[in-house]
Amino acid sequence: MEAVKGSPVMGTGSSILSALQDIFSITWLNRSKVEKQLQVISVLQWVLSFLILGVACSVILMYIFCTDCWLIAVLYFTWLAFDWNTPKKGGRRSQWVRNWAVWRYFRDYFPIQLVKTHNLLTTRNYIFGYHPHGIMGLGAFCNFSTEATDVSKKFPGIRPYLATLAGNFRMPVLREYLMSGGICPVNRDTIDYLLSKNGSGNAIIIVVGGAAESLSSMPGKNAVTLRNRKGFVKLALRHGADLVPTYSFGENEVYKQVIFEEGSWGRWVQKKFQKYIGFAPCIFHGRGLFSSDTWGLVPYSKPITTVVGEPITIPKLEHPTQQDIDLYHAMYMEALVKLFDKHKTSFGLPETEMLEVN
Repeated sequence: MEAVKGSPVMGTGSSILSALQDIFSITWLNRSKVEKQLQVISVLQWVLSFLILGVACSVILMYIFCTDCWLIAVLYFTWLAFDWNTPKKGGRRSQWVRNWAVWRYFRDYFPIQLVKTHNLLTTRNYIFGYHPHGIMGLGAFCNFSTEATDVSKKFPGIRPYLATLAGNFRMPVLREYLMSGGICPVNRDTIDYLLSKNGSGNAIIIVVGGAAESLSSMPGKNAVTLRNRKGFVKLALRHGADLVPTYSFGENEVYKQVIFEEGSWGRWVQKKFQKYIGFAPCIFHGRGLFSSDTWGLVPYSKPITTVVGEPITIPKLEHPTQQDIDLYHAMYMEALVKLFDKHKTSFGLPETEMLEVN
């Protein structure tokens, strides 16, 4: 009888233990799925902000202006007029925004990594040349406009400013969002201010290839538009700011794009947009929100690794000659190719892979 009575007790204990294990395994599985969905949502919100936030907020404010709440729109536009030149003076960065948890989910989705190869002196100013542009410069944003990859810890005392199209800062609300991350207009007035009136320890990140480079962005291609891009070198010479070559392995892998051939109507339209508006409309796609097997705006989760190279010491020349510009531009191109060749095999590229410099 005692043995018979003991059996149900033993069975019940085993059943409870088994049930608890099942619960914990299900909870862990669900947590993993939730983490992945949060990563997808964090990336999608930034993509939508990049594409439509400025236009959407402009439309909403104009609508509010025609309602009983018109005073809200009037107050904002008054503030906008008063604050118009703030982006040209480095903006209004917020460490709170740069440290949002959403950026860590953003980082982990791909994942994105920042690799430091040399120390940067806080007594100097810098211009980082970022390559390649990709479709949206996702690595540039995550690494230099947020603290998700610990840029401030890896380069203590250095203030990064990611430079982007000046037109973005004419868009209500979007401009506030961009400035909070330390993003500034990529124009001469802004760069002159940051490199001459903002002390030392400033690092301006310029995506040198710009819109022209984005048109050739496609998976499996490592190409940069640089050979005739010398304006950033002239700015560096005028201010004595050191040049830092920076390459993002994987930036071209996260979106697929329809590439129009030279001479086609599609490429003609893109070049006209690039010339008169400042950006080139790309026809691209990533994955869907709920499935990687469907098309959508969410980029593919491919690793992006941004390698920051060794700074090139630049003298200060108030009136650099074309010979000076050509000399340091050649040095920069050589340093970028060497950086690519040194690290390419570490990030999945074959030894035979060559960086195409256009």
